[in-house]
Amino acid sequence: MSRIFPSIIAAMALVGGQALAAEVLIPVNAIDSGGVGAPIGTIKATDTGKGMMVTPRLAGLVPGPHGFHIHENPSCAPKEQDGKPVAGLSAGGHYDPRKSGRHDGPWGGGHMGDLPALAVNGDGTASDAVLASRLKVADLMGRSVVIHAGADNYSDQPKPLGGGGARVACGVVPAMK
Repeated sequence: MSRIFPSIIAAMALVGGQALAAEVLIPVNAIDSGGVGAPIGTIKATDTGKGMMVTPRLAGLVPGPHGFHIHENPSCAPKEQDGKPVAGLSAGGHYDPRKSGRHDGPWGGGHMGDLPALAVNGDGTASDAVLASRLKVADLMGRSVVIHAGADNYSDQPKPLGGGGARVACGVVPAMK
């Protein structure tokens, strides 16, 4: 038993008999077709018993709801499409580990990259936490978080991937420590 106990402690941090939740802080920057711009804040992702809690601390965004997604690649760089650079296109598509090919929203059976809408206040700040019940922090590793210019309708109609429009902010998920 004396050999097993240290291994358990090394594999799991304990506080008051409870395992600490996994957590990652993601720096977020404005993006455009020219590249990655100024920092606009952070997003903290924390595992809970009901899924992953996503808590933004952002400023400088246009007020209103915004599409908010986990994208498959750890990059926020522009990439060329139809001969023109597109903001954040190197982030790839929405995270879809099951290869569903469907955009059904955060609670549907489609890809898992959908997060609940990011609510931006009248002063351009966002601080309201959202719960992504199908995700955990480990799912974010090797990915990016993207904020779109407009609201997401969680459908592939009338436009593909919810019609949220241009990618306006992005953060590459850092490796957990």
